[in-house]
Amino acid sequence: MAAHRHRPLALAAAVAVALGAGAFAVTSASAAEAPLKDYELTWGIKQSYRSYVTGMAAGTFTPSGGATQADGNGAFTFTDGSGTYDSGTHAVRLGFAGSLKIASKLHGFELTLSDVRFDSAAAEITADVTSGGTTREDVPLADVTVTRTMTEMETRLTKEAATVLGSAGYEGAAGDPLTVTQKPAATQTPTATPTETASGSATPEPTSSTSTSASASASPSSSASSSSSASPSSSDPASGSASPSASASGTGAPARGEIADGTLGWGVKQSFRTYVVDGAAQGKITVSGGATQAAGNGAFTFTDATGTYDTDADTLSASFEGAVNFKGHEANGSYGLDLTLSGLGVELDGGSGELTADVDSLGKTSDDVVLADLSTDTAGLTAQGDVITLDGVTAKLTKAGAEAFGGFYAEGAELDPVGLSVALSDDAELPDGNGGSGSGSGSGSGSDGSGTSSGTTGGAGTTGSTTGGVSGALASTGSEVPAGALGAAAAVTLAAGAGVVVAMRRRQNA
Repeated sequence: MAAHRHRPLALAAAVAVALGAGAFAVTSASAAEAPLKDYELTWGIKQSYRSYVTGMAAGTFTPSGGATQADGNGAFTFTDGSGTYDSGTHAVRLGFAGSLKIASKLHGFELTLSDVRFDSAAAEITADVTSGGTTREDVPLADVTVTRTMTEMETRLTKEAATVLGSAGYEGAAGDPLTVTQKPAATQTPTATPTETASGSATPEPTSSTSTSASASASPSSSASSSSSASPSSSDPASGSASPSASASGTGAPARGEIADGTLGWGVKQSFRTYVVDGAAQGKITVSGGATQAAGNGAFTFTDATGTYDTDADTLSASFEGAVNFKGHEANGSYGLDLTLSGLGVELDGGSGELTADVDSLGKTSDDVVLADLSTDTAGLTAQGDVITLDGVTAKLTKAGAEAFGGFYAEGAELDPVGLSVALSDDAELPDGNGGSGSGSGSGSGSDGSGTSSGTTGGAGTTGSTTGGVSGALASTGSEVPAGALGAAAAVTLAAGAGVVVAMRRRQNA
């Protein structure tokens, strides 16, 4: 067999010096690669395969070189991952140390997996496979549904994996979920520490003695636009009352009947709005059909509610007019992200329910998609002045909602809270004159009344932050940089707005 050379990521010596000095060499005007290190990859291949090897085949799994296996014949973890983040293509490429020997004397097989690699651009896992004294390099084992968090990513075994595992039935089968995370490094400065943003999504926040400007811009959830803030604006439902509450009783309307009017205030998710307008998508948000958006890339208000209510049974069913379109990743007049939500509806029954919408993504339409599960702190629905008002209703993304967002957020992710006000009679006056609650949480037009119908936020000239999107599956959905994807040197590099000289040397046969 020809001698083989490992393909570690090669940083020029000058880059190491430059990192210490704060000066960086620019490879090109459009792209730069920043180094990543201290990552771990956890993947179990496929649970049924592990059971077969240790059961019927009476075989063994033997990890070595830093690789480990979880107790109870669990998943495998490969360590010391290093690689690059490409700010031009937003690709994350990582290679991991450790190997895994799989052997069965009873069934007569022995193979070793080594040099496991993850590539978000190719959306795949590869490894070197040694069997019968021959090594095949870079064998694609699984296709990966890449997500922003890079945790619990779905995998599907390839034809090559079926050959490696010894059964054609594995081709196209769902593999175990894949997780790629950065191992905390106590000596790393600055440290990319996952923190909880106002919108509830974990994003790396560098904490170090570096300059204030570098630290601030190194967080993927930060925005370079002065119009956006990490804290919810007064017009965002998130800034409403801390807990959902129904108004005090006292109404002249019947206990059950038809809704006369009403509004729904919802921001979808603050980090998503920021990403579309000020992040890597460099796009715009457009409201239409009676919907409005608060100033400063704020939350949305959907209007003209219709439906039914029953305060005795504590049930409510309401539909709202208006639509919001998120568009970004423009290239030659086409958009990689083009998502429209319309026909929003809310169903509540005893303090829980669901939020639905018609979803149009890149021209494909799905009606009445259950985007979020809703929950309130009180099961009762009461009215004041013939108006039922609910603030801060918790909204968590459903599986169907996660699919609608193309995997941008995982199932169970907390979205912006929902605020709604519905009038039970024609002469009832909605809060703030247009359905916002007194706290502003139910209104998407903002306290200054600057929200306008059919308005657009953002555009080609919007100043971008250091936020980027992982390529591959995420490029078409508008993803942020994976949480923790940028190592210390990478964060400082991108924050400084400069490129890094990184040479990636792919392994070749001599």
